[in-house]
Amino acid sequence: MRVAKLTVMDEEFRSLTDRLGDEAGGSEDFRRLLATEDAEELALVLVERERPLWAREIAAFRLGYGGDRRAFETLVLLLNHRDPERCVSAAHALRLLGDPRTPRAAAALATNSLRTGYALHPVRLLAALRAPESVPALVSTLHRLLTPDEPHWRVALACVEGLGSLEDSRARPVLEAALPHPRLGAAAEEALRRLPEG
Repeated sequence: MRVAKLTVMDEEFRSLTDRLGDEAGGSEDFRRLLATEDAEELALVLVERERPLWAREIAAFRLGYGGDRRAFETLVLLLNHRDPERCVSAAHALRLLGDPRTPRAAAALATNSLRTGYALHPVRLLAALRAPESVPALVSTLHRLLTPDEPHWRVALACVEGLGSLEDSRARPVLEAALPHPRLGAAAEEALRRLPEG
């Protein structure tokens, strides 16, 4: 099976190769994984032991871009990584992959109270997917973050913005609750303006 060949014209792919090129030290393996059109070779990288993370990321991104669902589990792990740039690349590839499991996985990551510090990109992905899981997960996450001195206000803000973009009236109560928060109030007001009446 052949895999879609990416070019430097793909902005996310260019960003990934620039970032991982330094991490890989310009190795021959790095160049081969970028050039191969063999999906089986890329899929093998995901399961082989002792493969560096950069190699798994390249393989998962390229397979995801081509719609190969063998990339799904690796991309979900990268979506919740401590490195924000890895999360961005994983979210992009997951959207292109189109696996029906993606919304449920993103919702699980977004609502996990033990991983709130890494939930920004799952939250943004949920809003972009516009899936049935999106509104309930964003409402639940935002509700939990509406406490005084909440350190993860950027995640809360992403929830507010995502709920505004989804334009679902079920978000009204939690968005109204967000209005008094200094860092969320303006975005919550804008999101509420976008909701349907009634």
